Amino acid sequence: MPHDHEGQRVSRRKLIAGISSLGLGSLLAACAPDAPPTSPSVAATATTAKDLTPLFDKAGTCRLTPATTAGPFYFDADRIRGNIREDRPGARLRVAIKVQDSETCEPLPKAVVEIWHCDAAGSYSGTGSPTSGGSNSGPQSPTSGSGSAGAPPDGSADLKPVDDARYLRGAQVTNADGIVEFTTIWPGWYQGRTIHIHAMVHFTDARVLTTQVMFDEALNTEVLARAPYTARPGRDTRNDDDGIYRDDLLLTVTKDGDGYLGAIVFAADSDRDGG
Repeated sequence: MPHDHEGQRVSRRKLIAGISSLGLGSLLAACAPDAPPTSPSVAATATTAKDLTPLFDKAGTCRLTPATTAGPFYFDADRIRGNIREDRPGARLRVAIKVQDSETCEPLPKAVVEIWHCDAAGSYSGTGSPTSGGSNSGPQSPTSGSGSAGAPPDGSADLKPVDDARYLRGAQVTNADGIVEFTTIWPGWYQGRTIHIHAMVHFTDARVLTTQVMFDEALNTEVLARAPYTARPGRDTRNDDDGIYRDDLLLTVTKDGDGYLGAIVFAADSDRDGG
């Protein structure tokens, strides 16, 4: 049984011996294909999701997942964790992601998956102010980041956070079946974009996929009709009006107790040869 290091802060700069608390650079090194299979960093962060098979059967094929803009709000949040809600209110949402190779259709174990999204009020952590709208605009001007895995494939720069808030951001390492699972909330909305979650996949020393996940509009309407989402009416952009939306980025969602469970398959070009 792996130890639970939920919520531990991670540092890019150093790995303290015997503690599974490390930044993306060290984490990616530990997740290299030739790393020992009992690597403590991997054991501490891999998840299992035995009940997800039916959802994954509906959630995608072996087509390369579309790459999208990372937007202006990405940065390495230094959080290896599955529960990213912190104090943010909203409808509980479990997000299960299966990562596979786009050429072989085989699962990709030891891949690092990050997700980040806005809260019910439309705000991203680390920006210091509410999101002002647009898929490529926001309250802060991104500054070039020196992330250990290089620049995002869409050419956008990483945000330099202005405070210590890290809600609704986190990373996990795929297990032997290529699966990670996060507990979060249903995202809110901001001007110019449909409701979405950002995701990034790192494999070996590279960012091999930057994409987004969207939601069925009937479910968006259902969730946004409840508090705390009702405190922010006037949503201006839906899937049909969003310039990034694609049907194959839709999360497959089912009810899960008092919340929701969503699953999606990411097919990533792990060797970056264009296949």
